[in-house]
Amino acid sequence: MATIKEIGNATVFQQLITSVPADKLVVIDFYATWCGPCKMIAPFVAQLTSRYRHVQFAKIDVDKVNDVAAQCKVSAMPTFQFYKGGKKIAELKGANPTQLEQYVKQYQGTQDVSSSSSSATGGNNHAFAGAPGHNDLTDVITPNQMDALNQQEDHNVKNIFKGDDSFLESDVDEQLIISVPFNQPVKLHSLKFKVPEIAKAPKTIKVFANRQNIGFEDADSIKETQTIVLEPKDFEEDAIINLRFVKFQHIVNITLFVVDNQEDEETTAIQQLIFIGSTVESTNMGDLKKVGEEE
Repeated sequence: MATIKEIGNATVFQQLITSVPADKLVVIDFYATWCGPCKMIAPFVAQLTSRYRHVQFAKIDVDKVNDVAAQCKVSAMPTFQFYKGGKKIAELKGANPTQLEQYVKQYQGTQDVSSSSSSATGGNNHAFAGAPGHNDLTDVITPNQMDALNQQEDHNVKNIFKGDDSFLESDVDEQLIISVPFNQPVKLHSLKFKVPEIAKAPKTIKVFANRQNIGFEDADSIKETQTIVLEPKDFEEDAIINLRFVKFQHIVNITLFVVDNQEDEETTAIQQLIFIGSTVESTNMGDLKKVGEEE
């Protein structure tokens, strides 16, 4: 089982950040035993050590190793600092699990995520060929606010984000409207579909950026952000469907109107839908100081 290395003095700290390979990410968690947000995020940090086994996680008690905390200019807990080749490349202040994992994904390098990561997250934490620098955004979707019109009760929209054999299927005809909210602004690069059978796979999809509460009449009358026409090859294992990236730069909600399917079947079925992109890093480090700081 992966462990988090406890750093007890400045010598161990310097050895850790300088002795690992230059392309290996080191994440240092500066914490305090009296810090509430530190205790809150600690179990999540432990999960990350298992998901990203090629990343070295360590922690420093700022009260016991205050010289290192001062050297690293740590003024709020928790603070996470990211190192490569002995140099600090990023910093995050506050107990923000989503942003913490996004930073780990962003700076982890090209190594493959361990198999334990795949089992823990439905196989979603990996890079995609054709989308360098972007990742699976499933973790920043707000599940309880997702919706789909014309879905079957037993085969509903939540199934397409589980990463298992369950699926979403339309009800009275082949059309579907899928609404997906994100819990923070994202940049969307592409989509990836997995389907139970090609005949029922989506064919024509109208994509609406930041348009909520769209019904079928609206979908026919409102101008879409992009129309996608899919072919059977778009559902192959390594295939992704590129979006017009410039039009999807600050997305908090995405709506997909599935117009028809590949072989004019009565219903449309989708087993998995992955949004590929990155979170919008519009906040600077000064703003991040306000997130979850212990006063």
